[in-house]
Amino acid sequence: MKASYLKLFESGELKKRLEALEELLYSCTVCPRGCKVNRMEDKEGVCRAGYLPYITSICDHHGEEPVLSGRNGSGTVFFGSCNLRCVYCQNWQISQDRAYFKSFVTDFKEAAQAIVDLQNRYGVHNINFVSPSHFVPQMVRIIYEAVPLGLHVPIVYNSNGYDSLKTLRLLDGIVDIYLPDFKYFDDAIAMRYSQAKGYTIIAKEAVKEMYRQVGNLVVDKNGIAWRGLLIRHLILPNDLANTEKVLRWIAKELSPEAAISLMSQYYPTHRAESIPLLSRGITYSRYRKAADILEELGMTNGFRQEMSAPFFYQPDFHKDGHPFENH
Repeated sequence: MKASYLKLFESGELKKRLEALEELLYSCTVCPRGCKVNRMEDKEGVCRAGYLPYITSICDHHGEEPVLSGRNGSGTVFFGSCNLRCVYCQNWQISQDRAYFKSFVTDFKEAAQAIVDLQNRYGVHNINFVSPSHFVPQMVRIIYEAVPLGLHVPIVYNSNGYDSLKTLRLLDGIVDIYLPDFKYFDDAIAMRYSQAKGYTIIAKEAVKEMYRQVGNLVVDKNGIAWRGLLIRHLILPNDLANTEKVLRWIAKELSPEAAISLMSQYYPTHRAESIPLLSRGITYSRYRKAADILEELGMTNGFRQEMSAPFFYQPDFHKDGHPFENH
């Protein structure tokens, strides 16, 4: 099975897509924020990023869904900064600590060599770009630089769901596996806790486009994903995510066969401890209700985290070495 971006590289189309994406940086409309600053001259908008990417970690990650991590891990590239401001972000050290993530400016060739090394030395099953929504042109340039070095595993686009439809269309045939969050079904809540104006309609359009491109999740004979859509939904305390509405929309508008990763790993971190509605973990009854909805809708494809998940997903990007080591 050949990763789709290899065909685009051979035909010259990948270079054309890269040029079209980098054109968006001159008056930035890469993500839905549409800040229109010139990032090619390192002007900063909401995401506080210029041209060169902030890459805070490149590692073999064994804590993703089994179809991604498999036996050898997912080759994970963690971008710094973010186009959201989630008050409970578990990766807040690299998404919102400006002084920290700005110290990780990475050259494209260096990043390309690093992901090829992950593929060749560790046998990772894919290259997984985390929080790429504000760094899509940079992500594609890394891929473009890595293909001549031998990159051939599937590309995972691991986003918060706040993605530009125009940008996603330029990724058609480049991304093999889409792994978006569907965080909220209430724009007022999305604005309050993530400063994400219009999140619901943007996430709906984004997920539909992702599904159009890659369809349902497809795995190989070893159970490793090589193409398709896997939607993550994090259960929040006090049903702030409107979980039932999210799941019913996916079943109706996409398919009951769409793969869902139901996540129970929420714990109050970053600023959440001081916010009453977010200052505790989720209850078992809330988790059980979400699982029951999946069963009612016949949504059997995907994964469910156990209630113990919060103890295993607490990365520390400030320490030396692997951020998920010993977790």
